Amino acid sequence: MKFSVLSLISHAPHPLTGELPPAAERFEDVLETGVAAERLGFDAYAVGERHAGPFLSSSPTVVLGALAARTSRIKLLTGVTVVAILDPVRVAEDYATLDQISRGRIELVVGKGAEAGHFDLFGLDEDRQWDLQAEKYQLLRRLWSEENVTWEGEFRPPLKGVTTVPRTYDGLPRIWHGSATSRNSTELAARHGDPLFTANAIQPRAAYAELIRHYRERFEAYGHDPAAAYVAAGSGGLFIADTTQQAIAQYKDYYEARVRQSFKPHLAGKPGYNTPFRTIEDAIENGPQLIGSPQQIIDKILAYHEVYRHDLQSITVDGIGLSRSRQIETLQRFAEEIAPVVRREAPSTLWS
Repeated sequence: MKFSVLSLISHAPHPLTGELPPAAERFEDVLETGVAAERLGFDAYAVGERHAGPFLSSSPTVVLGALAARTSRIKLLTGVTVVAILDPVRVAEDYATLDQISRGRIELVVGKGAEAGHFDLFGLDEDRQWDLQAEKYQLLRRLWSEENVTWEGEFRPPLKGVTTVPRTYDGLPRIWHGSATSRNSTELAARHGDPLFTANAIQPRAAYAELIRHYRERFEAYGHDPAAAYVAAGSGGLFIADTTQQAIAQYKDYYEARVRQSFKPHLAGKPGYNTPFRTIEDAIENGPQLIGSPQQIIDKILAYHEVYRHDLQSITVDGIGLSRSRQIETLQRFAEEIAPVVRREAPSTLWS
């Protein structure tokens, strides 16, 4: 298995103290943890994209550019690029530029996004979100795969003989499809023979397992080699302690306060927005969060792997109340005590 670190660059007041760090410090957190992730042997670092809610990740290309300049090996991913609200020409140009700067280390994870407010912000009809996603993704793919593209669609002016510049570093970069609640993402990924990145964050395990099952079934039905059906999975926050009891004692108040703080009453009952794991004990027992001793976290990742057969595990250490030094310490402990065991028990050909 491979491992990626994800930051959504959350910027909400601490749920227990009310403290809100300056935006510049949060960006520095991301850059420092990205450099540390490379040093510690992680395979990828991902930056999210949010245009609504308490986040600072509205311009992931800028942040990834800074990371590209400070790293040399680690893959640089998005999490997710909100293709449904963006101009595919601009996406093609921006990320091809990053791909050149990083010498081929960019991979996109595309999706319609997890914040309902961004469609209004960009003057788009949320009811058409999946139509927007499908059309804009297909145009992006053509712009990266072809030159002299002539195209006409519903959501942007036609193109005639367009070749975007720069071109990507070495052919079409890998594009993952982020999937949280709908088969639309899994169907789009399967149709194009692309890998799937399941959120594995809010819903129970069975819901994500069903989306992955549908993806693999449709991937093969479209005539693609099943061995190429790579799957990645998120996990929520990572909190490591020597024992489960210590993890609960140290993290319970923060975890449960953050759940209360982030609850979206206007989206209550809509899958993918409010976690059902409202106590830390429930999160440890039934949720995707990686909370507990190293062995407990190893066991949970491998238990998910039995169901998902995923190749890439995403973890998050920021936005969960840890100082920058504690975030890096947590990454180091994961790299030294957890990752080697999981890599051995669940090998993958991804990025081999």
